[in-house]
Amino acid sequence: MDLGLTGRRAVITGASKGIGLGCAVALAREGCDVALAARSADVLAQAAKEVQAAASRVAVTTHAVDLSTAEGRQTLLAETGCDGGGAGLVDIWVNNAGAIPAGDIVTVDDATWRDAWNLKVFGYIDLCRALLPWMTSRGSGVIVNVIGVASLRPQPSYIAGGVGNSGLVAMTAALGSRSLRDGVRVVAVNPGLIITDRMGDMLRRQAIDELGDESRWEELIPADPAPGTVEQVADVVAFLASDRASHVSGTSVTIDGGASAR
Repeated sequence: MDLGLTGRRAVITGASKGIGLGCAVALAREGCDVALAARSADVLAQAAKEVQAAASRVAVTTHAVDLSTAEGRQTLLAETGCDGGGAGLVDIWVNNAGAIPAGDIVTVDDATWRDAWNLKVFGYIDLCRALLPWMTSRGSGVIVNVIGVASLRPQPSYIAGGVGNSGLVAMTAALGSRSLRDGVRVVAVNPGLIITDRMGDMLRRQAIDELGDESRWEELIPADPAPGTVEQVADVVAFLASDRASHVSGTSVTIDGGASAR
C-alpha cells in the first residue's frame, strides 16, 4: 500500500533510539523528510546515519534539545518552523520523547516524578498547545502521540507512568475529537511491551518487586503474547500519519498483541 507520504516532512522527538528511531526509519522509507530530536548530539548523529542508510533519498536533520524544558521545546519549534513565525513546512509531528520510571507511589520520589512528567506529560502537552493552533491556521497536519498501554490498565507498580499516560490519552481524545473540522488530526498509539532497552529497564524494576532479584528480569519476559518489535509500532505510526488514515482522529491504537484485552 502506497501511503502517499513522499515529500511530506515529519518531526520525531525521542528519535535517537528505540521506537522514536523506528518511526523515523519507517517514515523516511515512505518518502518523508525527517527531523530527529533528542538530547544527545552524538547519539542523534548515529541515528541520522541509520535513517539515511534506510532511505538515502530523503533529507535528515537533527536537533539536540532538552525537551523537558520550556526552552528546549521552544527551540525545537523554532528550528523546525513550527513556532508561528516559520514557513510551515512540517506535516507530521510524532511526540515520543519520555521514559517514565517504574515504581509505586512511595518509591517514586517527588523529584523523579516531576522530572519524568516534565519531559513526557508536560512535554507532549506544551508541544500540542503550540502545534495545534499553528496546524489549524494552515488547515492541515497530523500529531501522533506515542503513549503506552499503561494508560489502559494502570498498575500500582508503575503509578507515575499509568497516571501520566492516562492523561495523555485523554488529551488526544479531547483534541482529536474536534480537530478534523480544521483539517488536523490528533491520534495516539499505546505500545505494550516492546523489544527495546526500556523493556529491560522496566522488567528489572518488576523483578525487584516480584522476585527480589534484579538479575532475574529475563524470567519475566512473557511468551503469550511475546514482546512486540519496534517495527510493528513504527508501521502503525506511519499509517496513522498518512492520508490512508484520514478519518482517524481522537483515538488511541493499542499495540500489545491483545495483552490488555485479557
